[in-house]
Amino acid sequence: MKDIVVYVISDSIGETGEMLAKATLSQFELESSEIRKFPYIISEEQIVEIIREAERENSVILFTVVLKELKDFIIQEGKKHNIPTIDLMTDTMNAISNVVKNEPKRESGLIRKLDENYFKKVEAVEFAVKYDDGKNSRGIKEADIVLIGISRTSKTPLSMYLAHKNYKVANVPLVPEVEPPIELFKKDKNQVIGLISTTEKINTIRQERLKALGLDNSASYADTIRIEEELKYSKEIMEKIGCYVIDVSNKAIEETAGIIISKMEEYKK
Repeated sequence: MKDIVVYVISDSIGETGEMLAKATLSQFELESSEIRKFPYIISEEQIVEIIREAERENSVILFTVVLKELKDFIIQEGKKHNIPTIDLMTDTMNAISNVVKNEPKRESGLIRKLDENYFKKVEAVEFAVKYDDGKNSRGIKEADIVLIGISRTSKTPLSMYLAHKNYKVANVPLVPEVEPPIELFKKDKNQVIGLISTTEKINTIRQERLKALGLDNSASYADTIRIEEELKYSKEIMEKIGCYVIDVSNKAIEETAGIIISKMEEYKK
C-alpha cells in the first residue's frame, strides 16, 4: 500500500487541486505516493464512487467544488468513512466575499471560460495583424468588422483596440488609384465602418509621419489638395457601400471604438 494517495475532486479540470497536492507532497520524504485527479464531478453518485475507492487507501481528499450541496456532501461522506477532506475554495471565497460585500457566483468552470476568452483575444489580435492595411482581401469575408478609410484615419490602432475586445477586424485603405476589393461591396454594410477626418488633421499627422521617416514634408502624401481628393473618393466609396461613417478627427481611439462596439451590439440584436 502506498504511503498516501491524494484524491483531487473538482467540478472543473482540477488543476488547482493537483498543483497544491504536488507542492505539498514535495515537502515530505515518502517512499510512495500518488495523486488521483477526478475532474468534472457534478453528482453525488460520482462522489460516492470516489469515496469507495479512497477508503481502501491511506488517503486524503482535496476538492475545488463551488456548489454548496456537493461541497457539503463530500465533507459528510469523508467524515462517515474517516477520510480527511480539505476544501480549497470556501475559505478564500468567504474572505473575498466579506471584503467586496458580494456573493460568489458559485458557477463551475469559470476559470476555463476566462482562458477561452484569453485565447479568443489572441486569435483576434493575430487576425488584425494578418489582415492589416488590406494585405489579404480574404480577411474581409471572415472579419466581424471591416474598417475603411484613407491613410492616417486610425484604422490600424482601432483594429488592435477592437481585437482586444475580441472582435476580428480587417482594415482596407482607400486610395483613388486602386480599385477597392470586390469583397468589400459584398460584405454586410452593417459590418463595415467608414473612417473620415478633416484635411487639416490628416495633413498634420502625415507631415509628422514624413518627418519620422526622414522624408521631405513637401511630398504629395501630405499635400492638402491630394488629401481632399482622397477624402472625396473615400466618401464616395462609403456612400456606395452604405456603411456607417465616423469622423475621427477629434476623437480618441477609445471613443471611436466605443461607437463601433455599440453599432456592432445593435447589429447583433
